[in-house]
Amino acid sequence: MINKLKEIIKKYHSLAEKLSQPDLISNMPLYKKTSQEYSSLKEKVEISEIYIKKNKELDDVNLLIDEESDSDMKDLAIEEQIALKNQIIELEEKIKDLLIEADPDDHKNTILEIRSGTGGSEASLFADNLFRMYLRYSEQKGWKVELMNLSENEGGGIKEAIFLLKGTNVYADMKYESGVHRVQRVPETESSGRVHTSAATVAVLPEVETIDVEINEIDIKIDTYRASGAGGQHVNKTESAIRITHLPTGLVVTCQDQSSQHKNKDQAMKVLRARLYDLQRAEQNKQRSDVRKTMVSTGDRSAKIRTYNFPQGRVTDHRINLTLYKLTEIINGDLDEVIKCLKIEDHKSKLSS
Repeated sequence: MINKLKEIIKKYHSLAEKLSQPDLISNMPLYKKTSQEYSSLKEKVEISEIYIKKNKELDDVNLLIDEESDSDMKDLAIEEQIALKNQIIELEEKIKDLLIEADPDDHKNTILEIRSGTGGSEASLFADNLFRMYLRYSEQKGWKVELMNLSENEGGGIKEAIFLLKGTNVYADMKYESGVHRVQRVPETESSGRVHTSAATVAVLPEVETIDVEINEIDIKIDTYRASGAGGQHVNKTESAIRITHLPTGLVVTCQDQSSQHKNKDQAMKVLRARLYDLQRAEQNKQRSDVRKTMVSTGDRSAKIRTYNFPQGRVTDHRINLTLYKLTEIINGDLDEVIKCLKIEDHKSKLSS
C-alpha cells in the first residue's frame, strides 16, 4: 500500500509543477482540467503522508523494542507501539475509501437522452413522464436545464428528448439512471382495464470539452432542414434545423430547438462529442481485463434497470433489489432516496473488489 501512496504523492507534486508552467496557464481548458485533478488528490496526499510517517515511527519503535535492555524504557516503547498500531489501523480504513478510484467525470455537466421504446403511444407517454421527472429533480437540486432537442409524438408524449443539465456534480448523481426504464399500468385507451408494459431508454452522457474529444471537419457531414413539431407546431420557414453525421462511426445527431442554425449546430456538436466520448469509455472498459464487475451498471443501456408499477404504487430498481412504495413521489422528481441507495451499493462493491 505504501508504494501506491508514494505514487499518488509523486503525481500530486508533478501536477503542481505542471500548473506553474506558462504553456499550461495559457491553455485555459487544459489548465482547468489539470487543476481539478490536482485538487482531487489533495486529501489523499495529506492522509498518505501521515500514514507513511506513522509506519516509519512504528518501524523505529519496533527496532527500539528489539534493542532496548532497560525494562522501563521497553515498557514505554511497547505502549507507543500499541498506540501507533491503532492509529495505523484507523488510517487504513480512511485510506481504503480514498483509494477508490473516483470517476473523473463525476463533476461534469450531463446530457440526458430519453427515447420511447416498446409499447407504442403508451411508451411515448411514459418517456414524457420520465422527462418531467428529471426536470423536477433538477429543479430540486438547483441545476440549470438547457433543452437541446425535443421530438413530440402525434399521439401524445415524446419520441425523444435531449437536454443538458448544468450544476455541481451532476454526472455523479445522474449516471445511475442510464438504462431501460419499464412501466406497468393501464393505458387510458384500455377499456378492459388490462395492465400494459411499456419501456423507454435513458442515456446519461457527461458533457465533454473539445480537448477531451477531437472531431475533424472531414469526418462529419452537416445537413440543414426546416424545423417542425407535432401537429405543425414550431414550424420554421428557414432551414435552421441541423443534422450532423459522424462518418467514421455512423452516429447521427439532430437539433432543431434553438432559434438559429448556428446555435443548433453548437448544441448538436455537444451531443456528438458526448456520444463519441461515451464510445471511447466503453471501448476502454472492454480492453481492461480487470474491469470491476458491479451490480450498479452505468454503461449498458440495454439493461432493464427499473420498473414503475402504477397499480401497486411501487418502484423497483432491479440492480440492487430495491423496492419503494413511493411511485407518486418518485415520478414527481423525488429521486434522492433511490440515487442514495445506488451510490451506497456502488461504493460497497468497489470496496470489496
